[in-house]
Amino acid sequence: MRQTLGFFKFVVLFSSVMAFTAYAEDTGAGHEQQDTQIWLKKIQSSAQKLNYSGTFVYQQGNHVRTSRITHIFNGKNELEKLEILDGKPREYIRNNEEVACYIPENKSIRVEKRVTKDVFPAILGANPADLAEHYHFKKGETGRIAGFDCQAIILEPKDKLRYGYKLWADKSTGLLLKAQTLNEKNDVVEQIAFTQLSIGHIDPSRVKSSFPNTQGWRVENAVMSETNLSGWTVKDIPPGFKKIREMKRLVTDTAPASAAENTPPTQREVSQIVFSDGLAAISVFIESGTQSRTEGSMQQGAMNIVGKRQGDYWLTVVGEVPAAAIKQVSNSIEFKSK
Repeated sequence: MRQTLGFFKFVVLFSSVMAFTAYAEDTGAGHEQQDTQIWLKKIQSSAQKLNYSGTFVYQQGNHVRTSRITHIFNGKNELEKLEILDGKPREYIRNNEEVACYIPENKSIRVEKRVTKDVFPAILGANPADLAEHYHFKKGETGRIAGFDCQAIILEPKDKLRYGYKLWADKSTGLLLKAQTLNEKNDVVEQIAFTQLSIGHIDPSRVKSSFPNTQGWRVENAVMSETNLSGWTVKDIPPGFKKIREMKRLVTDTAPASAAENTPPTQREVSQIVFSDGLAAISVFIESGTQSRTEGSMQQGAMNIVGKRQGDYWLTVVGEVPAAAIKQVSNSIEFKSK
């Protein structure tokens, strides 16, 4: 009897320990999930509300590009200047939702509304609680980037239709300092990081264009408008991706080098449907299929692209998602004429 009672007590004790351990693990996991969501909210807020200026390097496969961003928030408006420092000079001046692109080699300024809000370091567009439905969150290591102490946050995808991410945020302000996009093998397919950064007071003159004398430059107002593309449906969009924009625009094609000097550029109408899960975006571009094109697919870093003909239309599907997701989307697009 004493042996039986002793064994019974052991079983009860063991069960209690295991239950407590499971509870502690669940509580710990829940606490970490909550803690990382707080970090993600700080990353999201700081990119919009802080004043900062810095140089960052963007690496996509073998392609490396250096840019400089300057951002000012005056309590009401966001003012931002993005300078492309490699190759042909480009400047993007943003005032809230309006973006002006300065192109000095042909003395033109292209003005349009921004389509997505994912320019580094403002890459988060969704509530972190919504992202938690499709990503596991956990804290990574601490470190130092561009002279700032930082905390790494890891987002692991819950399916194979999106990439994973590793984000490093400034411990003091939460500003995103570095971001890596990871494939299913945990290899880095794309990364972007500050190499020099100042946070705090920024001279407002630094968000003005570097081309003060633009008299005689051609101003092109992008003909872009919201539209209803109800005839087009994507039957199999990856879970968590929601339609955020439907628009049409006139795209200006640059005249080929062999064309006569006074040959005017041609224009064509392109419709676009944008889906996002708050981190990655997928766009479906739709246009007349009169041009001669070759169907196929390609990958550039984290970006996968599929071009295909569908009836009288040409479709281009572009997304910062694995090739399987782009293939799934492109194969499920349907059009029903009214």
